[in-house]
Amino acid sequence: MNDSSFNRRHMLMGIALAATSAPALDALAASTDQSPTTPGPASVTFTRMTPPAWLMAFWKEIDDKTWGKGFDCFAEDAIAHLGVSDWHGREGIRKGLRDFVDRNLTAHHDVVEYWDSPRLKVFRGFVTMVFNDKSIPTARPAMTHFFYMDDKDPAKVKAWYGSVGPTSF
Repeated sequence: MNDSSFNRRHMLMGIALAATSAPALDALAASTDQSPTTPGPASVTFTRMTPPAWLMAFWKEIDDKTWGKGFDCFAEDAIAHLGVSDWHGREGIRKGLRDFVDRNLTAHHDVVEYWDSPRLKVFRGFVTMVFNDKSIPTARPAMTHFFYMDDKDPAKVKAWYGSVGPTSF
């Protein structure tokens, strides 16, 4: 873990994390047997770490357009909300991403920082997007993703909430 003093950047990241995680937590609670009033931890401790192999393998499947074993990080009944997507099941997530990426672009994902806790994995980075339509310029939007792990199998992602972009203003 990297130790550093608290500064304005940390404060802004904390505000952004709090603002973006509230809807994700509500949606996760609604998609499981939990209710928002179910007692749970009042706080979560995150550790900054090197991105795990399963995460990098997942992005590599998308970047290489191979769509294979990197998706095994998802539980069979996982859900994903990437922007406006609403994909259900590991195969639904694979198909949704494949349909979108293969039709529109080639991507390269760069994970800049990864924060780990037992149930929630958070990271940010950038994705370089080279569009099939050459009239659209290459873009490199920021991305932020929340992976909630499965209570029954903590090695599997149960719910994925992510945002990418915008690609331009």
